[in-house]
Amino acid sequence: MSDRFIYHCTLRWSDLDAYGHVNNSRFLTLYEEARVALMFAGGRAWGVGSFADGVVIRRHEVDYLRPVDYALGRATAEAAPTVRIELWVEEIRASRFTVAYELYDGEVLASRARSVLVPFDLTRQVPRRITTEERDFLLTYAAQGGVG
Repeated sequence: MSDRFIYHCTLRWSDLDAYGHVNNSRFLTLYEEARVALMFAGGRAWGVGSFADGVVIRRHEVDYLRPVDYALGRATAEAAPTVRIELWVEEIRASRFTVAYELYDGEVLASRARSVLVPFDLTRQVPRRITTEERDFLLTYAAQGGVG
């Protein structure tokens, strides 16, 4: 596997459920923040800005391995607690790609997920193929054997 993209995501009070854990639906928001950082900020830094022109989600899968607490013991006056999200590209096809994630609470793996994404032409409202530049960028985070 090539390098994983690492993102540290700040937890918010609004992420919590009645039990004081990060709500299961909020995991998708945390994964989204990491994915946007990879594709928009990381992509632009690499010279690829086209993902910001349109990418839609085709599918999400999430495995919840353990609850994530807000953990006030890890918070400071300057910073709320964070989780670490590691992302990589699991598969690349002509008109879709799969991003895989692992979410860590401290050093403990708390969740695994994957999202199938489709580049999308927002003006014409149709899916589009992955460009050569996008593919080259995605390959920097691609798992071995996952490229089609």
